[in-house]
Amino acid sequence: MFTSFRQSMAWLHTWFGLALGYVLMACFFFGALSVFDREIDRWALPETRFAPQPMPSFDKVLLPAFARLEADPADYALNMPALHDAAKGPQTPRQELPPDEYWAYTTHRDPVLAIGAGFRVPQPKDPGLENHIHANATIDPRSGAAVPSDQLKIGSQWFYPMHYSLNWPWQNMGIFTVGLAGLVMLVALVSGVIMHRKFFREFFTFRPQKQPQRSLLDLHNLTGVVALPFHFFFAFTGLLIFAGFYYFPVSQFQLKPLHDQHEIIEARETGLPHQRAGIPAPLASVDAMMAEAKRRWAARDMAGEVGFLQLHHLGDANGYVSIYRAGSDRVALVGEAIHFKASSGEVLREEPPRAAVPALNEFLTGLHLQHFEHWLLRWLYVLGGLLGCACIATGFIFFVEKRKRQHAAAGSQGARIVDALAVGCVTGMVIAAVGMLVANRLLPSGLSGKGEWEQQIFWGLWLLAFVHAALRGAPVAQARINPAWREQCWAIAALALAAVLLNWLSTGDHLLQTIILEPYWAVAGVDLSLLAAAGLATLAARRLARREQHALLSPSAAPETEVVHA
Repeated sequence: MFTSFRQSMAWLHTWFGLALGYVLMACFFFGALSVFDREIDRWALPETRFAPQPMPSFDKVLLPAFARLEADPADYALNMPALHDAAKGPQTPRQELPPDEYWAYTTHRDPVLAIGAGFRVPQPKDPGLENHIHANATIDPRSGAAVPSDQLKIGSQWFYPMHYSLNWPWQNMGIFTVGLAGLVMLVALVSGVIMHRKFFREFFTFRPQKQPQRSLLDLHNLTGVVALPFHFFFAFTGLLIFAGFYYFPVSQFQLKPLHDQHEIIEARETGLPHQRAGIPAPLASVDAMMAEAKRRWAARDMAGEVGFLQLHHLGDANGYVSIYRAGSDRVALVGEAIHFKASSGEVLREEPPRAAVPALNEFLTGLHLQHFEHWLLRWLYVLGGLLGCACIATGFIFFVEKRKRQHAAAGSQGARIVDALAVGCVTGMVIAAVGMLVANRLLPSGLSGKGEWEQQIFWGLWLLAFVHAALRGAPVAQARINPAWREQCWAIAALALAAVLLNWLSTGDHLLQTIILEPYWAVAGVDLSLLAAAGLATLAARRLARREQHALLSPSAAPETEVVHA
């Protein structure tokens, strides 16, 4: 079938990349946006535009907020029908289910605080076993007031999960699809390196004045080679992070008895109780425990704030409190945990330094999730993600440019279909993301289910972009450029400018305000990025218009004679 190994690698690179490149495009683009997911949240939720806050007082702020949490109604209805007692009249999940755990999490970029609770669900057939249903909320750490739950955190609750799950939760199909795409990406990277023997030469080669095929291939190779370590690392660590939870969940299923026994042994070795004792006990001051934890960290020359707080076995003699140091000054997310007896505040365990394998796992996970405080490196992450988008997009366009004349002569629609999918995936995806921000500023803040509306608008705009690309794709079947590229670039420019303007009109936070008068770089950064997107989209649209005009003026231009291999 193939005359050489390189030819087989070229076939593998081309068709594997084409088959799942659309998924990888979404992973790279929304992964780049996820680097600043908290900042996008601040832009989308004006009531959260205040300075990042440390972990607040547990006794005065968090405990009352936890007391207001109710179990998720869907989980409650699923787990509790056998326990509901109609004779008691209307009851809330909080009255029927005792809380077993509380947790709170914050970072150096979070003005608001994420909290949650786990409620015990006894099993009537086996009283010794318990399940949990959960409640999650976001609060203002200054007062404990809840942030409305129907307002969507567009950055952390939509763009961020989009890059690893496609926001397709059914049977975790989105996560599995992204995992398959990640494997294909590793194959494409290896096969691409094998294809391009002149690897270092292509690192410095870009000829924009050459024929479209040549300049596209140069740009495809350049963006692929420059960010090759970045692309390989993120594909590999992304697969590694989800391997134990979704792709090979042997500990939760095939090896569950062994996993449960390991937890019991670990509890015995660490002194942290694995199960409740069944003896009621009060809760000592958690504020005092946090103060003691910070004192101990400072004594070890690693002074810091509390990043993660968790209470286990609430109201029980075996209850304990785990306090983790925030990880803004290192790659690992959280660490240096200190565990206290909940009823007395006595220190039960101070975590020793990690062994080599767990430390490596934490390092790789932290490097992928990048919650550390290093702004230059974060922007390099964004650049790497956008280079990945450029590499995939130029691959799509090169595929079409190389074949559209041949397909036009044969009357085939193959190039037109691939081009329409590429338009919808590349520019259509940006339209959906920016259009979602426009919808966020247009919809009233008090609108019930506002987050649901924003999500539907996102999917609607993206679908509309695909339909538009397909309807406008007839010129591709005639070996010309699809005008949808140009038109959707103009749409991106218009939407990006509208988002900046609407942010100003709806909140008063214009760039002069957020950069000079009262600097707030989270909002200013989003506005500046939108203006940059508008500028780039305008340049692209104007250049595409010139190319279309040139093609119309010289319709009988001969096909490119330069031989280009992919």
